[in-house]
Amino acid sequence: MGEGAIVNAVCARSHRRTGLGRLAGLCILAAILAVWNLQMFAKFVEFATNHYLLSAAFLAALALLIFSESRRGGRSISNRELTALVNGAQAVILDLRSHKDFASGHIVGALNIPFDKLAERMVELEKHKGNTVIVIDAMGQHAGSACRDLKHAGYDAVKLSGGIANWRGDNLPVVK
Repeated sequence: MGEGAIVNAVCARSHRRTGLGRLAGLCILAAILAVWNLQMFAKFVEFATNHYLLSAAFLAALALLIFSESRRGGRSISNRELTALVNGAQAVILDLRSHKDFASGHIVGALNIPFDKLAERMVELEKHKGNTVIVIDAMGQHAGSACRDLKHAGYDAVKLSGGIANWRGDNLPVVK
């Protein structure tokens, strides 16, 4: 009789006897999963000690990935955080999409400077240097680079997680 059959038999009996139904079954399942997690951890440690070079290479690659991702740009903010910053007059929105995309719908009060012209038009943001600059693009692919450039220029820059696609996906308002 396998482990799964034992669990099913014990859970079936506990459902009938206790009257608690799911609660008793969940308690038993939690106990079994705790034992299973310990067994998996033991196998992981055994693998890491038997294959220490492979494990070291994986950890090095993971560290490099984390390091490179952390240097990509500013921190990401949610739609709710963006709304709070803008409503508190603590931020300005910078939309990096093309003029055509910007005209098809943008967040109220957003400034439009296309990503490829950001370096030459950064002086337009001078009057907003004391505020947070929230960088938005279509789906978040260029916002990190723009945040990094803005931070080097002395701005407090953050990016909208998921870009305007995420904003629209949450059915938040855009103007044309």
